[in-house]
Amino acid sequence: MLSDFFRINLPYGLKINSNGEWYIFNREYVPLGFNSTDGHQSIFEDKSFSTLPVYTKYKGLTENAIIQIIKNPDAIQRDEAGKIVRVFFYNDKTNPQSSPQYWNDYFDIIKEFSKFDRAAH
Repeated sequence: MLSDFFRINLPYGLKINSNGEWYIFNREYVPLGFNSTDGHQSIFEDKSFSTLPVYTKYKGLTENAIIQIIKNPDAIQRDEAGKIVRVFFYNDKTNPQSSPQYWNDYFDIIKEFSKFDRAAH
């Protein structure tokens, strides 16, 4: 349930669509800032939330870059062809809200992803 600032407004992970565009989702798998799961669309679908301006292409956000940032290979999900399709910034064990010793790790991930600029269309 979307019950607090952390779960609503801070990134839990990101997913890519078939156009090479990324979208950041919160702890309930909806776009950042969504405070409800009404009308929820699955992040496992390529076109989830495709009518909203939440997808962006980023220069340099490649699979190699992701692997350098996300140290836990279990936090990287791949499709049947081996292509990265989803990335998670933490899991239940490393959730910084419930385990504060992981805040630095979480913010290190955020810092690294924040370096990518939007790609020109």
